[in-house]
Amino acid sequence: MPGQRDSRQPASPPPGRTGRPRSTSRAEILAAARRVIDEDGWETLTVRRLAAEIGVGTTTLYHHVHNKDDLVVELVNQHLGQLDRPELPDDPRERIVIAATTMHDALAAWPWAAEALTADGFLGRLGDSALWIVETIVAGAVDSGCTREQAVDVFRSIWYYTVGEVLVRARSDRRRADVGAADLAFGLRRLDPSRQPQLAAIGALWPERSALDLYPQVLRIIVDGLLAEAGRTA
Repeated sequence: MPGQRDSRQPASPPPGRTGRPRSTSRAEILAAARRVIDEDGWETLTVRRLAAEIGVGTTTLYHHVHNKDDLVVELVNQHLGQLDRPELPDDPRERIVIAATTMHDALAAWPWAAEALTADGFLGRLGDSALWIVETIVAGAVDSGCTREQAVDVFRSIWYYTVGEVLVRARSDRRRADVGAADLAFGLRRLDPSRQPQLAAIGALWPERSALDLYPQVLRIIVDGLLAEAGRTA
């Protein structure tokens, strides 16, 4: 009859929650976070966006991660944990070089990780997958005759050079892809030779030279200089 509900039709569900909310796992969270970072950069990663990416509420996400910093460090630990640890020689200097090169190559493959770790204080939050690199460099410095204070300085100097090299190269590569290698030298080519004679002269050489990977050679020079200086002042 008109206005009468058909008894064969199910009644409308009551308002409010009708089922259990979707759950997630830490592995799913890390995979989604890495996907966001790879696509749009780590600066765009927020807990709210990550929750939307997975399809859960932010409260559910906070059961697994405390904040964005916690998530980023966990991603770095996961990334470094996938590395094969190289054979380390007896020579402490060579151990330093190999550990630093391993660190460099890992960050070069994922430059955002270097940018995320540019503030002091991150070491205490890293896991064994990353700390073995730091331990190897510090121990190599001590075995080379450095005091523990000097060993800290050795690591920090290597770390600053490595992170700087990775970030500059990554951004330069993106810039080169956007504007082309020829345009990178334009600013130097138009300099006045009477005022900046050397810069004007090498302007055309700059793109080719800046594309070279000099990290291995410069690293050895830095390590040799740091250890030699430590030996003189110990």
